Amino acid sequence: MADSKNILSEVKQGILYLTINRESKLNALNFATLTELREIFDEVSDNREIKAVIITGSGDKAFIAGADISEIAELNELNARKFAENGQEIFSMIENCHKPVIAVVNGFALGGGCELAMACHMRIAVAQAKFGQPEVNLGIIPGYGGTQRLTYLIGRGKANELMMTGDMIGAEEARSFGLVNHVLPTKEDAMAKAEEIIRKIMSKAPLAIGMVIDCVNAVFVSDEDGYQTEANSFARCVKSGDYKEGTSAFLEKRKPVFKGE
Repeated sequence: MADSKNILSEVKQGILYLTINRESKLNALNFATLTELREIFDEVSDNREIKAVIITGSGDKAFIAGADISEIAELNELNARKFAENGQEIFSMIENCHKPVIAVVNGFALGGGCELAMACHMRIAVAQAKFGQPEVNLGIIPGYGGTQRLTYLIGRGKANELMMTGDMIGAEEARSFGLVNHVLPTKEDAMAKAEEIIRKIMSKAPLAIGMVIDCVNAVFVSDEDGYQTEANSFARCVKSGDYKEGTSAFLEKRKPVFKGE
């Protein structure tokens, strides 16, 4: 996978490493970067070389410090709706990706950056990371799904407080709320933790991992019966070769060799 203008990419041992590379702008998300994210995740699903994704930001100050304010300042009511819907679609692609996606939050994750981190399946932060949805300071609200994901991750009361005040919280506080899975001292430590988790996941049955993602996401879809999604997904797993391999390996006391089919 070739680098885009604003996103560095590299595939190593089945892991796609994505680095938002606008360090001089604190990795702010502009239209071009969002378009590149869409193109990348369009490819991820069908690329058999890619088993998992890690997203981080360049430098040591910011994961993504928000959207590009110069672009937001040009919005009107009509294109603002399209602006929000476009971001929501892209972040939904990340959230619904059948391959694990982990955000390594290496600094400020504000506005669209916090929203992108929340769309990932897990978040690992460095100790100095800061999280927040400060959009009210600009007279707007989160538009890329932040009002929804922050609420179901940390609860209504705290989500209201953070979005209404625009306050930032540190990594440890974010972990205590359930927004962050792990906090590590440095970016190198955080990347190593993400890789450790991903390698463990990659040793499991890929179809089952995808079904877990579907079922967990179903919890937050109001018109979807999550229990039925679970039962359907369970049945699909049992049809797979991975199920036969997993059960046979267990009975034969050996490590399974999953093929994702």
